[in-house]
Amino acid sequence: MQLVTVHTAFNPADAQLVRSRLDAAGFHAVVANEMSALSIEGYALTAGGIRVQVPEAEAEEAKAFLNSSEPVDE
Repeated sequence: MQLVTVHTAFNPADAQLVRSRLDAAGFHAVVANEMSALSIEGYALTAGGIRVQVPEAEAEEAKAFLNSSEPVDE
């Protein structure tokens, strides 16, 4: 199964929040590079971020879902 990145984050909380939203919507999301980003201060930026990925067959729909979702008020 080929995974496609649908969101890139620079902190684990953001990546896990997006993964959780995708999971709740029925997508099969995973977080990649989280441990690498946590191992060295500032490494997330250098490594290209923490990637939220879904199977290739779900990628376009997941991107549309993320783009259409309104941000949560803080």
